[in-house]
Amino acid sequence: MTQSPHQTPALPASEVRALSRALSAGDVTVFVDGTALRLPAAARDAVLDLLVRLGRGEDVVITSGAAPGGEAPAAAGRAPADASAAREPAPAAGSNVPLLTTSQAAAAAGISHTYLRNLTDAGVIPVEYRGTHRRIRLSDVEAWLRDQQAARTARAANGETPGGQ
Repeated sequence: MTQSPHQTPALPASEVRALSRALSAGDVTVFVDGTALRLPAAARDAVLDLLVRLGRGEDVVITSGAAPGGEAPAAAGRAPADASAAREPAPAAGSNVPLLTTSQAAAAAGISHTYLRNLTDAGVIPVEYRGTHRRIRLSDVEAWLRDQQAARTARAANGETPGGQ
């Protein structure tokens, strides 16, 4: 399937300055649907190249093509050739739902990773293991957060104090 190139015009001067400041500060955290994502090295470099060009006020055109050496881009479902990509959390078997590390899940919930591990140990938040590494679905973290909010609302409706006394 051939896709048309996507052209993005140069950013306004104020956005160019803000992007340049962020890049010079070294802040390259990527969030996808509210989840921090560590990109494989090649993807990180491509995204940074794009951002640097936009930060210089350049127009940018994005297109796909053959990889260096004339190889076609990797087919969907094929195992990644890049070793760093293989270390990223994998979707659950038969699922497109990404699994988060404990640090990623804790950041999404706004809690410490130690508290999150305690919650998974207690069975409060479901966990899957990849070897000895815990992997948690974002939907399970979000469900726990909704339960916490509902419990706070119920306590407030009953006139209880935030500490539960």
